[in-house]
Amino acid sequence: MITTILLTLPLSLYRNIANLGKVSFSSLVLTIAILVIVVVKAATLGPHIPATEGAWVFAQPNAIQAVGVMAFAFICHHNSFLIYGSLEEPTINNWSRITHVSVLFALLISVVFAACGYGTFTGYTQGDIFENYCRNDNWATTGRFLFGITIVLTFPIECFVTREVIGNLFFAGTLSTIFHIVVTVCIVAAAMAISLAFDCLGIVLELNGVIGATPLVFIIPAACYLKLSEKSWYHWDSLQSCMILITGILVMIVGFVMTVMFPQECSHGKEMLYCMPSNSSIYNITVFFNGTVS
Repeated sequence: MITTILLTLPLSLYRNIANLGKVSFSSLVLTIAILVIVVVKAATLGPHIPATEGAWVFAQPNAIQAVGVMAFAFICHHNSFLIYGSLEEPTINNWSRITHVSVLFALLISVVFAACGYGTFTGYTQGDIFENYCRNDNWATTGRFLFGITIVLTFPIECFVTREVIGNLFFAGTLSTIFHIVVTVCIVAAAMAISLAFDCLGIVLELNGVIGATPLVFIIPAACYLKLSEKSWYHWDSLQSCMILITGILVMIVGFVMTVMFPQECSHGKEMLYCMPSNSSIYNITVFFNGTVS
């Protein structure tokens, strides 16, 4: 609550999204630092954790929930117009270059995070990867701290978009200074209340993905294209849109049902089995004599 009041709220009160450029860049730098920690831990901690049975099966039944999580990770549709308008030279060529570079960079970071995280913990992997690291792991604690800062620095952009939508719907697109502050405080307070009610990040990302991100990424753009396009339904572009639309609907429905009925477990701060001193000794002895952990 103190962090929200002293850091998140002041940053969220900006009226121009361009002012958040340096804040977003700082968040990106911290994300890379966290990625370095995860990669290093994969190389040092990974060999001491036994792989679980069936760890490398191609897809488990809950893979559909991962689609929602990844959709949430890559969603940028809701703030695209605001960011486009904040460019010094808002041209289609600049926008195309920025979006392609940004999304490809995000893809690279996500793939490395996923590969190193799962490669380290396999079947033990939690919805929040930092739940997997031991309490006395100083590097992991540093990563948790940096991740908290990235959330503080990233939230204002999402708050800006939410406030903009509220302003367009209820205040004719213009918020006075008083209403700007009131709406911002309400948005930040609501997000803080929800965050205090949940301690498992995995299910939050899954629900955000299947309920919020999937419609914005898959359903709404495809539906709008089919509605506005003058091309025949059997044209390749129309068929692509139909496939994307159907995929989005299936992911949203199936993902929501599976998230609610079969939620992913979180350790909720408990020490994992391999963090126990006795188990760690057994693993180290096994590695010493056999060279690998089975």
